[in-house]
Amino acid sequence: MVDKSLIGIEGTPVDFEVEKGAIRRFAEALGDLNPIYLDEAAARKAGFASVVAPPTFATTMNEAAKPLREKLPLDFRRILHGGMEFEYFAPLTAGMTVSCTARLADVYEKSGGSGKMEFYVIEIIGKDSATEKPVFASRSTVIMKEAPKDEAA
Repeated sequence: MVDKSLIGIEGTPVDFEVEKGAIRRFAEALGDLNPIYLDEAAARKAGFASVVAPPTFATTMNEAAKPLREKLPLDFRRILHGGMEFEYFAPLTAGMTVSCTARLADVYEKSGGSGKMEFYVIEIIGKDSATEKPVFASRSTVIMKEAPKDEAA
């Protein structure tokens, strides 16, 4: 049975410097060569302060969830990635320092053909360290499968 009292606990904030090179490599890995991801002049001409990170770039800041995951009763031998979504409040641009804090937004249990599964919904809020304003929110779901019968005892 899942422990609902865990909902709302937070990890310690983790800071990330957003670098042009990291944005470029991420965009190239995606195969998205939009000039605003690669070229400072193109980004400025489009109205941004510097090169802009592609929409899923915030996944590189998912390590902000590590301090929170260490507080959860997760058995990493039995977990699956259940999906991730992003919401942006401002462009994520090179030169920013983003302070990310993870919290457990929800936990619930479901049963299926392979047994019980626990779902941990982890939310990360990334704030611009210079302004303290939110830049993005991400939500990811970690699914932990039930221990095999011979392991549960």
